[in-house]
Amino acid sequence: MLVVSAHAADYVWRAGGTIAKYIKNGAEVKVIVLSYGIRGESNDLWKAEGATAESVKSVRAGETNAAAKILGITGMEFWDMEDYPIVFTREHDERMVRAIRAVQPDIIITHDSFDVLNPDHNQTHDFVYRCSIMSNSAGVRLEGTKTTKQMRLFGFEPHQTELSRYVPGSFIDITESYEQKVDAMKCFKAQSHLIEYYTQRAFLRGNHARRISGNNTYKYAESFANFFPVVGGELY
Repeated sequence: MLVVSAHAADYVWRAGGTIAKYIKNGAEVKVIVLSYGIRGESNDLWKAEGATAESVKSVRAGETNAAAKILGITGMEFWDMEDYPIVFTREHDERMVRAIRAVQPDIIITHDSFDVLNPDHNQTHDFVYRCSIMSNSAGVRLEGTKTTKQMRLFGFEPHQTELSRYVPGSFIDITESYEQKVDAMKCFKAQSHLIEYYTQRAFLRGNHARRISGNNTYKYAESFANFFPVVGGELY
């Protein structure tokens, strides 16, 4: 699994339970954090007297590394890009294609196509989707890399879900890793308002998962948008 997060905390709010569950069950998971969210996602930290870009970055780096440890993530990569806005160049495209080809993922999780309040998330969606397609193409020749096969792509559930016209496509039971996710979310003091929001989301999506599946052991869940339809030999 490859997870690409625009900012330092996005992967925790939106996929922390799924990441921890996959790791606990033996999956290889790599997380790429494109930026620390210094300019756009650290408002509370900027209110501190004498705050600077470096002091904010230091706090954000500490928070995300602490959260990653709780979730069991050992494969972390920080690109340290400037946010608000995140601007992608051809060089970034090549770097991401190389990263995807190095991981050879079965699954990529990143931002969904539209977040009404955060253009960085939308740009990251387009970037990762574009690079995933490029990584599959034998005509995109990058020395030392191996072309990937088509992987499954999923989009995070954004904040302000309804305003972003988000439609869940998949629900993942995170009951076994729920406490890890909550503990990891508590690492982020700069966005404490999201802790309650995504705690409530886990409960709500757990309700949906139980109702749709009929499995009453599903207490908490995360949802994701499906980039592609489900394909198989039968309906399921």
